[in-house]
Amino acid sequence: MKKYQRYLLTGMLVVIAVSWSLIKYLDYVTNPWTRNGQVQAYIIQVTSRISGPIVTLPINDNQFVKKGDLLFEIDPSTFQAELDMAQAQLDVTGDNVRVLSKEVEVAKANIDVAKANIERAKSNITETESIIIKNKAIYERLRKLLEDNAISQQQMEISRSNYEVSVQQKLSAEAELNQTKATLMQAMADLAKAQAQLGELGENNSQIRAAMAAVQQAELNLAFTRVTAPVDAYITNLNIRQGTQAVANQPILALVDMNNYWINGFFRENSIAEIKPGDQAVVTLMTYPDTPLEGIVNSIGWGLAQQDGSTGFNLLPNINPTFEWIRLAQRIPVRIHLTNVPDNIKLRVGTTCSVLVLTGTKKENKNKVPPVPEALH
Repeated sequence: MKKYQRYLLTGMLVVIAVSWSLIKYLDYVTNPWTRNGQVQAYIIQVTSRISGPIVTLPINDNQFVKKGDLLFEIDPSTFQAELDMAQAQLDVTGDNVRVLSKEVEVAKANIDVAKANIERAKSNITETESIIIKNKAIYERLRKLLEDNAISQQQMEISRSNYEVSVQQKLSAEAELNQTKATLMQAMADLAKAQAQLGELGENNSQIRAAMAAVQQAELNLAFTRVTAPVDAYITNLNIRQGTQAVANQPILALVDMNNYWINGFFRENSIAEIKPGDQAVVTLMTYPDTPLEGIVNSIGWGLAQQDGSTGFNLLPNINPTFEWIRLAQRIPVRIHLTNVPDNIKLRVGTTCSVLVLTGTKKENKNKVPPVPEALH
């Protein structure tokens, strides 16, 4: 081979290599990728609503459970006793309310009696007033006749006595009226007190509602002794055994929601400018390097925790030393929704993957996505 041919061949190879490198570089710039990706899912911290020893634990670590499956059961005996006590108290409250209802009826009857006595006392006063007028007239007439010696002294004394008796009867009737008025006021006070103690009638009665609420709370506590899976999930890191004391509102085990997996790809901040929600993505799991997964960009993170300036020793700011001529790009989380996961792929939270985003593909509908190059795994 002549010398110039060798130079030509070498030059062509160099041009091809440079062109290939340039194409790959432009592809890398256009379609950013990262090895820093992780599988994520919603982790449900299962807590007990009540405290008590676990008497039933039918699950094992890493087991799959369906929604509604029993996870564990707390000793129900104490809560059954509380329910029985609350139901008994509801019965007692019902009896007390019935007694108070009778007291209200009695107080109302006493008011009616007092009102009737007042009317009778008023009638007696009116009657005695007419008798007084009549006896006074008789007494005045007889006194004049006595002056003329037309009647005896005894007749006049009898007439005066009748007049004085009628006056005393009026005073007694007025005293009786005042007494019956006082009795009416007391009866009204007794009615108000009885009504206040009774409250509203029927199921709106506050005492009945309080007792019924206590029964309902006891029923809920008894139901809370059985804790079931809220979703289809995998049990992970199970560290309890039968006999463990469950503490109310304290997480006791964790579930990985199998229906809500996603990928967090952590891209350098200088690579996300062209990434848009809806862009197609290619995810290659380290566990399954030969099976790329299809995905769509769901969202891009809006903030990162800042380390410089955070509170450190003696409440002084914590500042990391930096090299002024080197600026390290921050990593921004990009959330990827997986659109199609084959049955043979088992996603596990926290496992590593590579993510390639195909920018500008938001409206495209590609049936097949290219795998991430081997060198980028």
